[in-house]
Amino acid sequence: MHYTKRGRLRFSSHRDFQRAFERALRRAAVPMAYSAGFSPHPKVSYAGAAPTGTASEAEYLEIALAQRCDPERLRQALDDSLPAGLDVLEVVEIAVQGGGALADRLQASVWEMRLPGVPYVDARRAVDGFLAAGAVEVSRMMKNGLRTFDARSAVVALDVSDTPDHDPAQGPGSTPCAILRLVVRHVAPAVRPDDVLAGLRQIGDLAPPSTPVVTRLAQGPLDETSGAVSDPLAPDRGGVGT
Repeated sequence: MHYTKRGRLRFSSHRDFQRAFERALRRAAVPMAYSAGFSPHPKVSYAGAAPTGTASEAEYLEIALAQRCDPERLRQALDDSLPAGLDVLEVVEIAVQGGGALADRLQASVWEMRLPGVPYVDARRAVDGFLAAGAVEVSRMMKNGLRTFDARSAVVALDVSDTPDHDPAQGPGSTPCAILRLVVRHVAPAVRPDDVLAGLRQIGDLAPPSTPVVTRLAQGPLDETSGAVSDPLAPDRGGVGT
């Protein structure tokens, strides 16, 4: 299942989404398969959820059903049962055997970071310094305490552009907004966009005056040669589960 997290819903946590999705399953009367044991729960597998506060056009999960359903009808029923912003874009039936776990296909993400108030030249200087560095160590508080790790090694590609409507010739009245586009390999510990931003601050003294707007544009298999991230559902689209 391919879904999005848009608008104000980007501030929902992964646990918030889990609760909303399980309610949607009940509202839509989806014939879920359940785990065994004293406390059975619906078989839902969440993969690579975006951090709280970031929007996403490329979230994925797997569900197991007790009986076959038409994928498009299932998509529509679940989309109607979720709040606007949590939008189900596609449901694909996968092979029970031989298809491989969806999580194994999510090898990298493509992110966009819009930096209001940051001129292109400042972002370009920081990006060039980051890419030239052999390693960029950053620290983040995790469940087991503060952890330091290399943010540079996970970054496959990083580029910067300016907003199409920004005209430097307009002077102070024209607000600059550098846009970063990055491809980040999924590693452990996960390197998030804010970790890359922390590295840019460390390397190039890049400090956005306001909160960046971060959106995941894609996630899926990574071509190590080209740095391209492809569609994780492509192998199953149009196929029939067995």
